[in-house]
Amino acid sequence: MVGLLSLVQTLTSPHPLDRYLELVRPTLTVRDMRAEITHVRRHPAPGSAEGSVTLTLRPTRQWDGHLAGQYVQIGVVIDGVRHTRCYSPVNTQGRRDRHIELTIKAHPNGLVSQYLNAHAVPGMVVDLAPAAGVFHLPGQRPDKIVLISGGSGITPVLSMLRTLAAEGYAGKVVFLHYNRSPEMTPHRAELDAIAMQHTNFRIEMCYPELDPEQRFSYDQLERIAPWFATAQTYMCGPPGLMSAVRTIFEAEQLADRLHSEEFTLSLAPAETETAEGDITFSGSGITAANSGETLLEQAETAGLTPEYGCRMGICFTCTAVKRSGCTRNLRTGELDNDPDQPIQLCINAPVGDVDIAI
Repeated sequence: MVGLLSLVQTLTSPHPLDRYLELVRPTLTVRDMRAEITHVRRHPAPGSAEGSVTLTLRPTRQWDGHLAGQYVQIGVVIDGVRHTRCYSPVNTQGRRDRHIELTIKAHPNGLVSQYLNAHAVPGMVVDLAPAAGVFHLPGQRPDKIVLISGGSGITPVLSMLRTLAAEGYAGKVVFLHYNRSPEMTPHRAELDAIAMQHTNFRIEMCYPELDPEQRFSYDQLERIAPWFATAQTYMCGPPGLMSAVRTIFEAEQLADRLHSEEFTLSLAPAETETAEGDITFSGSGITAANSGETLLEQAETAGLTPEYGCRMGICFTCTAVKRSGCTRNLRTGELDNDPDQPIQLCINAPVGDVDIAI
């Protein structure tokens, strides 16, 4: 069978077989994985969030499911250009109908999130990549769990909460969520229902802008989850919240019990004043003066459209081969002088002349 598929792929060159099958039906594929949008719920709506959309996706047969907390990449074509982004499913792990549920907030500068919020309709087909990421519940569930989220960071921990509820988890769970207002908190009705049905689950909604005393603090954590030092804690949210949580856990020597997922990236600043050399995008025949910004940003400034998913160095979608030159990893500060090495465009900046094969 594999040999037959390879023969058919050869006969359909230069395009893969799936490019022709999608003309018949977008979800008819041999190797590529896709998903069809079956339901669309736009917010605000009672009990839901402002400026977000919840999509239910029916994936093709290649979908193997996700672990609660992981993310998926979806791809959409906007103005003839394919764009990919990472989103965490909010549904339970091992959902019986194999469908995927995504809640996507419309970020002000988010091309894909804005597009999906405005244009997603049932029947639309998107590209889909397998679930990935090390941020997820362990197979052996801990006896005590603390879930902390802020804003749109609720999505991976909501999947964890829903999975624990569906499993009839008997341990202690505290779920702390921080947002600007109740109206901006997605899935509030379901959260209330989970709290009522599971007496061992404590769910706290915090709105620091409405009540400054609801800001995250050691005293608040000690009051709501006095046993947190013996629990495993999972958090996802904006940098301020993440930093506050880390400070407490490090001070209490509990860093090994804290697990996190970041949807924002802290990079060293671009060295625009000292930048020198040129970047050669040898796959496109374009050369541009080095501005000191990331290779992804400079490629886009040069008019190129390399694929990327997260812009945070976790999904590897923007990986390209560096033919020559030196680059600096903006997360670690490490320099790389080795030629013909794959690097991630979103977290690396050129140091002097660099040749990238895009």
